[in-house]
Amino acid sequence: MNGAESLLKTLINNNIDVCFCNPGTSEMHFVAALDKIEGMDCILCLFEGSISGAAGGYALMARKPASTLLHLGPGLGNALANMHNAKKGHIPIINIIGDHATYHLKYDAPLTSDIESIAGSVSHWVHTSKSANEIARDCISALREAINGKIASLILPADVSWGENENGPEGSISIEKKQTVSDKLIEKAVDILHSGQPTVIMIGGREIDRDSGMKLGRIAKVTGARLCAETFPSRMARGAGTAVMERLPYLAEMALEHLKDIENLILIGAGSPVSFFAYPGVPGRLVPENCQELMLAGPNDDINYAIDQLMMKLQAEVAEPELNELHLPEMPAGALNAHKIAATLACTIPDKAIIVDEAITSGMPIFPMTCTARAHDWLNLAGGSIGWGLPAAIGAAVACPDRKVICLEGDGSAMYTIQSLWTMAREDLDIIVIVFNNKKYCILEMEYSRIGAVGGTPGVKAASTMSIGDPDLNFVKLARGMGVEAYQVTTAEEFNSRMQEALNHRGPSLIDAIIPALFR
Repeated sequence: MNGAESLLKTLINNNIDVCFCNPGTSEMHFVAALDKIEGMDCILCLFEGSISGAAGGYALMARKPASTLLHLGPGLGNALANMHNAKKGHIPIINIIGDHATYHLKYDAPLTSDIESIAGSVSHWVHTSKSANEIARDCISALREAINGKIASLILPADVSWGENENGPEGSISIEKKQTVSDKLIEKAVDILHSGQPTVIMIGGREIDRDSGMKLGRIAKVTGARLCAETFPSRMARGAGTAVMERLPYLAEMALEHLKDIENLILIGAGSPVSFFAYPGVPGRLVPENCQELMLAGPNDDINYAIDQLMMKLQAEVAEPELNELHLPEMPAGALNAHKIAATLACTIPDKAIIVDEAITSGMPIFPMTCTARAHDWLNLAGGSIGWGLPAAIGAAVACPDRKVICLEGDGSAMYTIQSLWTMAREDLDIIVIVFNNKKYCILEMEYSRIGAVGGTPGVKAASTMSIGDPDLNFVKLARGMGVEAYQVTTAEEFNSRMQEALNHRGPSLIDAIIPALFR
């Protein structure tokens, strides 16, 4: 058994059975192993940014690490933006990155690069395997990191891949327990919640599931604390039957207003809230100066244990949390805009759907309007680097083939990883892509004013850097050219009809929604 085969078998032995890939010459022995070792579903993406985004979406919905196969430093470089998003979202991924044979590196061939340095910026753990006999053990080390919610990058030189591994593959490993939150921190949180002072419990991190939301709702009920999600938790259970929960606004000015009167902030899986960017005259730290912050649990700590202990010590087990009740608005009519799309989605989201949100400004009305829709999971862009939505939808659909995935996608961000549509078609994934086509980077126009740029309104040259019309992007032709059926709509009635058709159809489809910008 060669090194690549032993690596592949070790991954499979540990229930890592999906690999998003775009291989090159150095990875050919790993590719050959796919035909020899049963059990790995290998999914081709046409750009490495789609690979890393898909791995993130898969890991969130599968609740286990995804694996990637990348070609040398440039391939990893192409994956960097969505690997950044995964790292910020605390999403577990194992990267297998091919490299030149160890003895070939000295020649500095054209594709030679410092892979470890590139990987280090978006990984918690980086290692170059030194021999075929060590690769399976190195894989286990990577697995231990990834299982604990981290990104592990294992570099596989070509000669390590084709060399004979006399030790063979490694078996399955036991999953280590998460770091338990200390009793001291839990008692401090209980004291704060008993104090009667204005307090916010902010939860975030990799996932806010229905159960943890319900328990925190009980705690909020008996203590009077406000329950709030961070702005962009990676995965969040929402809709009918979930606990009523605020969300920290994206805009710094609104977030400051949201938190202005609190005296205590208990953080569970969430980081201390800060503004996404610096703005003249606006504080970067969003909590009041005299507010006491308690980091009760980090994103990779045993959050469930901490919540259970709080609930028990506060005697909140039988409290009735405030829940979102099913409420569906009327279907809209007339000229299409973001608010009407939000209303249609609130009416039509099917039970257990997965919503992937990269609608940027156009998505702002959708999140609040869908809180009383049918129960669903909502995936957020945690790291802020666009081009995530389409590939994340791929990963979510691969992880949950029995659930409808609805991808809310801005027109500008869609073009970063538009090749993802081809993978959706090739894999026949059950995804509805809704492109919010306002022909501009609307978020930049809004930020131009907020950042205090000269005049507050872009001039001709400045505006040209934010416009993506002239020529207009034709998403219908782009999608159909990659095998995805697509339609353009300009009215609410057309959108309603195409949305219902897409919901009744299994497989990928795209709706190109022509709408005005939400902000002018």
